[in-house]
Amino acid sequence: MAITREKKGEIVDKLTTAFKGAASVVFVNFKGLSVGNTTEMRRTLKNQGVSYTVAKKSLTKKALEGEKFEGEAPTLPGELSLAWGADMVAPAREVYGFMKKFPENLKILGGIFQGRYVLAGEVEEMAKIPTREVLRGKFVNIINSPIQRFAIALNEIAKKKA
Repeated sequence: MAITREKKGEIVDKLTTAFKGAASVVFVNFKGLSVGNTTEMRRTLKNQGVSYTVAKKSLTKKALEGEKFEGEAPTLPGELSLAWGADMVAPAREVYGFMKKFPENLKILGGIFQGRYVLAGEVEEMAKIPTREVLRGKFVNIINSPIQRFAIALNEIAKKKA
């Protein structure tokens, strides 16, 4: 079914707003993903504050033309969807998690981070950055480790003397 000119304009406006307001955007190829898996992914993304939409490549390119991003836009073969959000890493991390679940159906094509285009490899590297809570936990563990080892050493000394 053909999309009307007004609907196309609305989609381009929505994408343009997304590109301006988002901290990061991830381009995703979703060939062969079932409706149930897509629904699960959408719910998970929404819970993490990430917006997700399927868009025609021509409309996406039209929305990107108005923006001034550094670098060269990645090639966008196949079916295209976009994930974006206010968090820099959340869209990439969440899509990457589903990409690991469905490697034959999902593929990261590239993205936009801090006003520049990035390739798929860079997006995947950013997706591997742990969440803030995990990083805080690791930091506390690093700080606690010498103190814990010192306490164990004192305990062993006390055992030998007793």
